[in-house]
Parts: sequence; structure tokens; C-alpha cells
Amino acid sequence: MSANRQREANPPSRPQAAGRLDPLFYPRGIAVTGVSSHPGKFGTAAFHNLRRFGFEGELFPIHRDGAEILGTPTLRSVQEIPKGAADLVFVCTPPGVNLELLRTCAARGIRAAFFAAAGYGEAGAQGQQAERELVKLADELGMLLAGPNGQGLVSTRVSMCAQIVAPFPPPGPISMVSQSGNIGSSFMNYGVLSGVGFSKGISCGNSAQLELADFLEYYASDPETACSLAYVEGIEDGRRFLEAARAHGRRKPLVVLRGGVTDRGQSAASSHTGALASDDRIFDGVCRQAGIVRADTVEEAYEAAASFATQPLPAGNRTLILTVAGGWGVLTADACIREGLELISLPDDLRDQIDKRVPSRWSRGNPVDLAGGETRDTIPELLELAAAHPQVDAIVYLGIGIQAAQAQLIKSGPFYPDHGLDRMVAFHERQDHRYAQAAAEASERHRKPILIATDLVYTDRAYGNSGAIGIADSGRIGYPSGHRAIRALGHLVRYAAYRAR
Repeated sequence: MSANRQREANPPSRPQAAGRLDPLFYPRGIAVTGVSSHPGKFGTAAFHNLRRFGFEGELFPIHRDGAEILGTPTLRSVQEIPKGAADLVFVCTPPGVNLELLRTCAARGIRAAFFAAAGYGEAGAQGQQAERELVKLADELGMLLAGPNGQGLVSTRVSMCAQIVAPFPPPGPISMVSQSGNIGSSFMNYGVLSGVGFSKGISCGNSAQLELADFLEYYASDPETACSLAYVEGIEDGRRFLEAARAHGRRKPLVVLRGGVTDRGQSAASSHTGALASDDRIFDGVCRQAGIVRADTVEEAYEAAASFATQPLPAGNRTLILTVAGGWGVLTADACIREGLELISLPDDLRDQIDKRVPSRWSRGNPVDLAGGETRDTIPELLELAAAHPQVDAIVYLGIGIQAAQAQLIKSGPFYPDHGLDRMVAFHERQDHRYAQAAAEASERHRKPILIATDLVYTDRAYGNSGAIGIADSGRIGYPSGHRAIRALGHLVRYAAYRAR
């Protein structure tokens, strides 16, 4: 049986709870228009990426001459697709041919279209008229229309990378919608770096028919989505967005990054997506009403979403900082106070327990600064003691990976593996990996967030630092600094309070 026939017999799997956007995210087959022998064309890039990552359904590349592309014969027209074999068309052809294309697609049973094609609402009065005609026809045909002027969409459950650029993130519990393709890529790049990936993602471009609210409604009821992440430049229907966001926030967290908050930014947003930028003070009020978690940067937005997707919600804001060295603890304590979290006084019974396990030079306060006095089992034991304590709601652990970094340095030098250095390297690498696992286990056991921060988290993961690798292996993210961990914790605390209300 051919690969295509196998896919026809076993169509892409879908979650148990079906939704109206399933043809976009779980298509049986995908038609790709604008496929070309030129590898730089959008249609060819999308076709390549779908094949590269092994899309589970059938693929129907369209080339007017039926040429062989990437070693695969193409179809001359959408009319050659067997009726009902495809649910989605990925459109990379110019506006002048796309109305007729939609009619033909509908006749072949295609139920959804993603438009990477540009030249619509973002391109002036003529493009805006073409966009209105496109939406009117899609509505008449009963088709879903995403875009135009979008970068692509992904669905990791079915290995679908229908995008004109990289990346394809690992599977994970975050779903994303972005009014900018490159910001969507940035979110997913952090997923690639950290290992906490995505279930779904889409660059919705001009949002001509399907709006942000449509995707938020879908993600809110999607069993594969633990947290949603959105990049917004403008909202046409503010009331509908508020209703969708509020309903979403009652079920699961929604993290939003907004562009166009200044006059210059609003001008850029309009020329970028054709979106209508609104007053940022009004938008901020909407966020507070709806329980939206608002971030200021790409990094903060991704880290907040990944924290929600992998950490328990805290019962309160009482925070303990555990650090292996002083300076990190000092800066993180400052960040904790600025974030409005309570840096608790160290409980007497917890201080007594720590006293029994470390040399007397430790700080005897919060931050718990071990001053390099930890031994083989100190970190796991202290994480367990702190997480179990009823006066601690959350923990930030600083300094993982230091010994593993020294081990890497030793391995690169001329004295390794002699002089007992092989045993020391193995010990340090094993310990730092173990600490990350211990943090995740204590967090799950006591249902309290434990966030780990180290400046080695992104750079050294690629070079084999066992602390950074241990964090990824535990299914969580590490934060590149204490203040970024505290910022993420602040979002967890505020959202937990919103849900409690």
C-alpha cells in the first residue's frame, strides 16, 4: 500500500472534543497552491516543510504544468484532487486568481483555506476591496478563511508544519495565535530552545474572517491546550474579544503580548497587518477585566505561557529563594519585592532543619544562601523541606549548572581524564541533572511552583550542561535570570488570585 493510501485509510488523529476549526488543525489532506520549481517561492517552502516534518495526511501540490517538485509529481489544478480527500488549502497564489480558486476548492470538499498570499487589506484601498470580496465569497461557500497575509499554521499532533518559514516546535501544551508571523516564529523558537512546545499555532495575518476571538474560543475548549499565547496589534470587535478572553480565562490562562502601544507602533501595526490599533489604556482595562495575563516582551510572554503550562498554580504569594551564591539571591530578592510578592521571613522550624544540613556560614534568612556549603543531598532535601512547609507558596531556585559548567571546562582541558578528574566530572554532571529532577518532583508532590533560574539555561543546553538539560528533561523551562523567574511567578500568582475570585 502506498504512503498516501495508508494515510487515507488512517486519517490524522483528532482530539476527542471536536471543534469548528478542526479542518484547519486536523485536515485529512492539504492542497498547496503556488508550488514552483523555484525553491524560494512560498508555495514550495510550505510544501517542503509539510513533507520535511511528515504530515500525517495526504498532500496535493498544485503546479499549472504538473511538473515534478521535490521529487513528487504535482497536480495541474485543484479540480484533480479526489472529492473529500482534502480539508485545507494553503494559498500562495496572487489575489487575481483566488476567488475562482476558492470556488473550485469548495466544489472538491475543501472546508478551510489559509492565505499566505498578500496584497489584501494591508495594501491600501484596492487590497481592502479584494479582501472584502474574498471574505464574502468564503462566507457564501461556508468555508473557514484564515489570513490573508499570514505566515502559516502548525499542529504538532498531526505533524503539520504548514508554514513558509521555520521553525516547527516540539509537541507541547501551549497553543498560539499571532497577528505577526515573525512574532509567532519567535514564540516557537523559544519552544525549540527550551523544549516546552506547542500543540497548535497560527499566524492569522489580517484576520479578515477568522479573528483572534475565534481561535481563543477554540483553544479554550481544546483538550490539548493548557495555556494560550497571543500576539495582538489591533482588534476590530473589542466586545467579542473581551467575551472570548473572559470565557477563556475562566478555564485556562491566556497570555497576551500587544504591539502598537505607541503612536509610532500603531502606525507600524496598521501598515503591517491592516489591523485597527486601539487605545492602550482601554486594552489594559480589558485585560484586567478578563483575567488576561499581559506581557511586555516576547521572552516574558513565552516564559509566562510555559510556566502556566508546566507549573502548579500557587495558593498565595509567599516566596522563598534558594541560592547557592549570594549575589543572585540579592538581585532576585529585589525583583521579588518589586513584583509585589512576599519575601517571607524564614520560619523558625525551617531554619532549624536547614541548620542541620549545611555549614554555619549560610545566610540564616530568606534568601536561603548556602554560600557554597551544600553537599551531595543538600539541594534535594532543602527543596523538599521548603515545598512541604505550609508557610511557603512558591520557590525560586538559583545556581543550577555551576558545577556542570566546571565539569565541562575540565573535560576540555589537557589534564582530563587523569588525576581523578573523570570521577569529579561524572559526579558534578550527575548532581546538577538530579537537582532539576528533584525540583520538579517536589513541585508536583506538594502542588507548588518551583522555578529554576540560571544564566546557562539557553546557551549551555546546546553544549551539554547537565543542569540545563535536566530542566528540559523534567518537562519545564529554566529562566535565564532570577528577575525573569520572578516575573513569571508574579503572573502565576495574579492569575491564581483571579481564578480564586
